[in-house]
Amino acid sequence: MAEYIAPLREMQFVMQELAGLEQVAQLPGCEEATADLADAILDEASKFAGNVLSPLNYSGDQEGAKWANNAVTMPAGFKAAYQQFAENGWTALACDPEFGGQGLPKIISTPVNEMWKSANMAFSLCPMLTQGAIEALLVAGSDELKQRYVPKMVTGEWTGTMNLTEPNAGSDLAAVRTRAEPQGNGTYKVFGQKIFITYGDHDMVSNTVHLVLARLPDAPEGVKGISLFVVPKFMVNADGSLGERNDAYCVSIEHKLGIHASPTAVMAFGDNGGAIGYLVGQENRGLEYMFIMMNAARFAVGMEGVALAERAYQRARDYAKERIQGTEVGVRGGPKVAIIKHPDVRRMLMNMRSQTEAMRALAYVVAAAMDAAKHHPDEVERAKNQAFADLMIPVVKGWSTEQSIEIASTGVQVHGGMGFIEETGAAQHLRDARITAIYEGTTAIQANDLIGRKMAREGGATMKAVLGLMQQTLGKLAEAKGEQFAVIRARLADGVAALAKASEYMVATYGSDIKAAHAGSVPFLKLTGIVAGGWQMARAALIAQAKIDGGDADPFYAAKVITTRFYADHILTQADGLAESIVAGASGTMALAEDQF
Repeated sequence: MAEYIAPLREMQFVMQELAGLEQVAQLPGCEEATADLADAILDEASKFAGNVLSPLNYSGDQEGAKWANNAVTMPAGFKAAYQQFAENGWTALACDPEFGGQGLPKIISTPVNEMWKSANMAFSLCPMLTQGAIEALLVAGSDELKQRYVPKMVTGEWTGTMNLTEPNAGSDLAAVRTRAEPQGNGTYKVFGQKIFITYGDHDMVSNTVHLVLARLPDAPEGVKGISLFVVPKFMVNADGSLGERNDAYCVSIEHKLGIHASPTAVMAFGDNGGAIGYLVGQENRGLEYMFIMMNAARFAVGMEGVALAERAYQRARDYAKERIQGTEVGVRGGPKVAIIKHPDVRRMLMNMRSQTEAMRALAYVVAAAMDAAKHHPDEVERAKNQAFADLMIPVVKGWSTEQSIEIASTGVQVHGGMGFIEETGAAQHLRDARITAIYEGTTAIQANDLIGRKMAREGGATMKAVLGLMQQTLGKLAEAKGEQFAVIRARLADGVAALAKASEYMVATYGSDIKAAHAGSVPFLKLTGIVAGGWQMARAALIAQAKIDGGDADPFYAAKVITTRFYADHILTQADGLAESIVAGASGTMALAEDQF
């Protein structure tokens, strides 16, 4: 079975030439993020991903995590791989140097994290959740909590979790019933059960730092009455050593469609007298703090979509080159050929490749905007970049994950009957991808966030600014020579017009008929993703053509123009239909009575 090979040339192009690594490196605090350093990091990460993590992907899926006696055992090889991962410094890549991190910008950590996810998504979930827990503690935790927990989470000696969901409280966190009782000495006893806790228990590290949402005795009802607590698996002594086992146990793990090697735990807090916890930040602001983790996780899950699409594409491409079946169309009596010769197989592969490139391009550009939002010396520029990132994060999460399911399914189709057989590995990518559009907020939740918090609340101002940037790209396309760019411009222009039409409808309708707006929210998210992805592909094609015109013979650039043209013809052409379903489709969505379903 072929192992993952990181698409380094593509990653470097998007990171450096499209997302603007050089501009990020000019920001205060990012000066060390040179192209040479980025290339060296990506090269080392690709080796670790391909040589260490990828070989454990299939075996980990087949063996799965195992639970017995309130403890989880990871599949063979995972503990050693994690220890090597931590020792090599990968857990510290994007963390604050004050706590032992390397402080590298998101535009560098994003392609590295993509590699982990492509190589072994189940493994990658552990450091992903830990990074989110670190960010929440750094923003909201006391100095004491930061010093006690963050350094060892940065080094990877300890890992972190996010405990939101309960049996009666899924996406509706107002229904959280886990309670925390103050003990009068600065600690709390936590009682309750949490479900769907990724890496809630495992044997790769000595301690797990749980961040848990719970209610204080006098807390108001609803989301305004939720607080956040640190509840460690093992108590931590004053000298940093581990003390007694806390009353926080994994009482079972879920049996899932995919990501079998990632333990999804049912956590019980306080069954034996109370789990000791520590308040993070202020009382009743827990959901606000947890959203710090969730926003980081939502972008990261969007990158899972990109990563799984890449892995599915690589496996389908390699199989298509090896599988001999049929004769070439139009060649009578010719020899049997590899299926990559067949036009429909080419169409499927181009569909997979072009969408993956578009998703990656948008995500990396958003990562660079997040760096500018954090580090730019000008307040106006920080705000502008933050607004762009806020608008696009639900798109990166929702669109990329939904398309990864489609792309992984296409990968199975390329394999034919062998794709339905587990041994080829194609089915695992589809199974693993299916959760990405559900956890950290379903696609509908991302879409509701997009049309509500990110658009209606500000009257669509940021979307209008983005549409203005797209118009600038259309102007540059008009100056480019050749049929390819004429077609790309025409398709993108239609897409931009469709997105503008749908955006105006959403802003106007949200206040007057909110159900109609929500009925079209997911198609609107998909439309935004398609057009934003096409915008970035067009920018990439312009950069590539400029390189070609300058005498660069690297075939990568010619291929980029071709994949952009395919995306324009096959993906951007969906925009008009989506816009029509958004502005005219609500009545049909809501028309049937419930008993007619």
